[in-house]
Amino acid sequence: MSDPLTLELVYFASCPNVEQARENIRGAMKQVGRDDWTEWDLEATTTPEHYKSFGSPTVLVDGHDVLGASGEGSGFSCRAEGAPSLPQILDALEGKRREE
Repeated sequence: MSDPLTLELVYFASCPNVEQARENIRGAMKQVGRDDWTEWDLEATTTPEHYKSFGSPTVLVDGHDVLGASGEGSGFSCRAEGAPSLPQILDALEGKRREE
């Protein structure tokens, strides 16, 4: 996988699905031979404003939500569908690898 590919986790600490999202990210990244991702805490003042429209947890691959949501208007809330699954994250990563 080339270096430009990015994976990001958008979350807030009190959301009950964050640890499951991290576990699924770890599993997916291990399968594709990487271990690097960025986390954006929605409660941190240093988090760029454009991340604050996503619900928690959101996993982004190259800026695109692995569940297909646009991020418009989700705001500060837990996602109803919970954490993206390991297969959903892998599908997004593999899709990006095929595009390269």
